[in-house]
Amino acid sequence: MKIKSKGAKLDFTATAASVVSKAIGEDLFTGKPLPPEPEETAAMRRGRLGGLVGGKARAAKLTAKERQKIARKAAKTRWK
Repeated sequence: MKIKSKGAKLDFTATAASVVSKAIGEDLFTGKPLPPEPEETAAMRRGRLGGLVGGKARAAKLTAKERQKIARKAAKTRWK
């Protein structure tokens, strides 16, 4: 089974440096403070709410045959 990684691939040292930088709140190499994490906006909240509601609504309206078709397609893709 193929594992698809999301994001940039970092070696162990780069990953460790990134973790330490986030933990102390400044860049390890320059000493400058890291920019603050973005605040949750109203648009982000609406998007999350829509995603939470939408999946349940879609699942409720699917027939058993449609669910089977989706599950088969997912399994076929997963085990390629």
